Amino acid sequence: MPTLRLDATDLRILKILQQRADISNLELAERVGLSPSPCLRRVRLLEEAGIIRSRVTLLDAAGIGLMVNVFVSVTLEKQVKERLQEFEDDVRDRPEVVECYLMTGEADYLLRVVVPDLQHYEQFLKEHLTRIPGVASIKSSFALNQVSYSTALPLEHLRP
Repeated sequence: MPTLRLDATDLRILKILQQRADISNLELAERVGLSPSPCLRRVRLLEEAGIIRSRVTLLDAAGIGLMVNVFVSVTLEKQVKERLQEFEDDVRDRPEVVECYLMTGEADYLLRVVVPDLQHYEQFLKEHLTRIPGVASIKSSFALNQVSYSTALPLEHLRP
């Protein structure tokens, strides 16, 4: 992946695209003070450099019936490369697992699981998570309320 030096215009482009990925190039160009061609060229460079990974539509979980957010701490019996890889491959294939992090501390992994209800979580737990070889313990914490959520990454540390 090529390294790209970001200037103030690039940062404005990134900030706007994090808020509205569906913005037209013409509107984006107007908002950052460029003509459309140079603006599109900058966006393409940001994509080629891997800074812009993709453009997606964010859905409202409750709006599509996903009412339960579960944070799951998973500890493996042994932290050997093969077991770690097997666990990661298995959870990557589960649509309920929307985030998975390899951790330091007490648990080996922290998952965020979204499901419609407790019955679906129980099914996921019994039929999938507990059947992954090498899983030693599973601790679940249920979110009562989502106080804050953003997909936008902070950019202030990049200011020239």
